[in-house]
Amino acid sequence: MSPTTTTILISSLATGTIITASSFHWLMAWIGLEMNTLAIIPLVSKQHHPRATEAATKYFMTQAAASATILFASTMNAWQTGTWDIINSTQPTANTLLTMALAMKLGLAPMHFWLPEVLQGSNMKTAMIIATWQKLAPMALIIQIHNNLSTTILLTMGMISSLMGGWAGLNQTQTRKIMAYSSIAHLGWMAAITTIMPNIMLLNLTLYLLMTTSMFYALILLNSKNIKDMATSWTTSPTTTSMTMLILLSLGGLPPLTGFMPKWLILEELTTQNLTTMATIMAISALLSLFFYLRLSYTSTITLSPNTTTTKHKWRFKQTTNTLLLTTTIPMSTLMLPMTPMLLM
Repeated sequence: MSPTTTTILISSLATGTIITASSFHWLMAWIGLEMNTLAIIPLVSKQHHPRATEAATKYFMTQAAASATILFASTMNAWQTGTWDIINSTQPTANTLLTMALAMKLGLAPMHFWLPEVLQGSNMKTAMIIATWQKLAPMALIIQIHNNLSTTILLTMGMISSLMGGWAGLNQTQTRKIMAYSSIAHLGWMAAITTIMPNIMLLNLTLYLLMTTSMFYALILLNSKNIKDMATSWTTSPTTTSMTMLILLSLGGLPPLTGFMPKWLILEELTTQNLTTMATIMAISALLSLFFYLRLSYTSTITLSPNTTTTKHKWRFKQTTNTLLLTTTIPMSTLMLPMTPMLLM
């Protein structure tokens, strides 16, 4: 793909998200979402491979269905209330439809089936964009209408997502699919707290974006597409492999790493709201996710792969991948737990 085309697509992607996040009118929000979807389709299908074409088709179908549902729900709300303002979405049926449509756009269970397939069919950089940047526009809409959304629906979807993200990720060997199920589980935690404490949801989203970006970038740098590649990644860069282990443990939510912060705050808030059963199920579901993060950590760092090479490093050309993004995100993905009180102010 030519640099000019890539620039136009990335600019359209950014513009679509900004339009949606800054709009007060449902039609403008819908236009932003459509721009977003249409800009990423060529990025997914640029490999000219059947898997990439299939991924692009699945992505287009689900996003188009979700966008149509948003348009239908906002029209229904305007018909009943006489206003197109996003913050005045008070019609209960329209709000339920909006919740379902935005959950489909995000990849929340039970509308999550497209996400692992699309990520597996894309290359690593496009998968990173879908797992991070593409979550911003729907999340911006959820934050604007969180006062009108049903807490029961979001709590149920959050619980199902965290359980599905953990369970379905257990038998995966492809790193992109593992990251997809990790994304579903993290979005479940965000959905569960949205209507109760939106500022914790925003904090969780920020930390999720940091950790997922650094993890994807580490996988790009180590060229690891499956667990077998992770086992030999130490020969590429021992330092990056060690850092990858810390990012994985942070994603799993182990103290004293950054990832423990959102889980701790969400469980504390759910317990305060007398949702003890919900908090217990969410905590147990975190163990399922932790298993596959630990498995990746184990294969990449704690064990050495059985190989016959006598050299410490792979023969390779000078590293061409820019590591600035990784250098910036790794400290924030691992060392921000002591800053919790400051971030909550």
